[in-house]
Amino acid sequence: DRVLVRIKDLTVEKADQEVWVRGRIHTSRAKGKQCFLVLRQQQFNIQALVAVGQHASKQMVKFAANITKESIVDVEGVVRKAYQKVGGCTQQDVELHVQRIYVISSAEPRLPLQLDDAVRPEVEGEEDGRATVNQDTRLDNRIIDLRTSTSQAIFCLQSGICQLFRETLIRKGFVEIQTPKIISAASEGGANVFTVSYFKTSAYLAQSPQLYKQMCICADFDKVFCVGPVFRAEDSNTHRHLTEFVGLDIEMAFNYHYHEVVDEIADTLVQIFKGLQERFQTEIQTVGKQFPCEPFKFLEPTLRLEYREGVAMLREAGVEMGDEEDLSTPNEKLLGRLVKEKYDTDFYILDKYPLAVRPFYTMPDPANPKTSNSYDMFMRGEEILSGAQRIHDPQLLTERAKHHGIDLEKIKAYIDSFRFGAPPHAGGGIGLERVTMLFLGLHNVRQTSMFPRDPKRLTP
Repeated sequence: DRVLVRIKDLTVEKADQEVWVRGRIHTSRAKGKQCFLVLRQQQFNIQALVAVGQHASKQMVKFAANITKESIVDVEGVVRKAYQKVGGCTQQDVELHVQRIYVISSAEPRLPLQLDDAVRPEVEGEEDGRATVNQDTRLDNRIIDLRTSTSQAIFCLQSGICQLFRETLIRKGFVEIQTPKIISAASEGGANVFTVSYFKTSAYLAQSPQLYKQMCICADFDKVFCVGPVFRAEDSNTHRHLTEFVGLDIEMAFNYHYHEVVDEIADTLVQIFKGLQERFQTEIQTVGKQFPCEPFKFLEPTLRLEYREGVAMLREAGVEMGDEEDLSTPNEKLLGRLVKEKYDTDFYILDKYPLAVRPFYTMPDPANPKTSNSYDMFMRGEEILSGAQRIHDPQLLTERAKHHGIDLEKIKAYIDSFRFGAPPHAGGGIGLERVTMLFLGLHNVRQTSMFPRDPKRLTP
């Protein structure tokens, strides 16, 4: 007659009900004829009491006290209202009085890391001398680390980003596409690609779905998006670079001006931010307990500055840089702080980048030969999207490729895709892990990659 229930649903409304719960043993503490257990499911936990009486013998109390941490158990019992709030548990107003307990899967007694240490804010650990877990230990034992309430919250929220991305774009009339990840030539004409053996020849892992997104626009799909892995063979050991990440890619034909696309992408991100704040407050607060951060701020409509305006703000702050110089990472972050101070937003667009610092396929600005119809989008002073109007004229595309010294034979298929009539179009690619990291104010993209890949890590 007992009903299997989730720990997060155990509230005072269920007081005096008989229930069945499956969870992990987070902690256990024996005290005389009683044993206090904390049962955990994902980011939720509840105190369970095994006490000698009608339903429990001394042997049962001893048995419960000896179950190893992280073992999976089935517990049958009665939900009781707590006499006082239960500290350290998410379900603070009730506790579970255990009548039966079964071990479903026993964990080894020695764990590679303690979950309580793994969720402790680093500052607290430093102040009172308690242990915290470093990043390499976490990633070497990722299965255990992913069980923490913080990790559970991060990846539930990340799932929400994908869901909101799809919801918003489908509502806007976009079609989701799936693009090849094994390709015959470097998709962006560069050298930073992974080469793989492909029968009697070589192939490459796609750096971007861009060619295929654009081919779909040429095939009259009008508005497309895709969600999938992107591979970058860059030896970048920074807090925000991965060799494999999840790309949220958008491409769209426009009628009059590429800002139609810029506005559509910006609004999509705003809808994601709003959806996260509305649907995932529990997860945001859970992460904030370990990694305190100011709430993410954004404007509607999104702030759009021209590149020259950003450069002017940096110069006013004492930075020396040329009109056609690209933003360095420190200057990106500084500009983010300056924008936050002046406009009170963590999310903004920088438009009209110098043509010299953008890829060969970027459309030049018809009003100024030194600038381009390209843009980047930033969260908390870090780039999360790079995009542009693409050159859809094969002759101009050929000229720009030659100007960049690119072997035309290697990008022949790309140029040929525009020879049969192509509408003006633009797009961009968003890094899912970066969006998650910056929305939550985390300090390393490896925290938001479930099984991160970087130049030094290929396992687990």
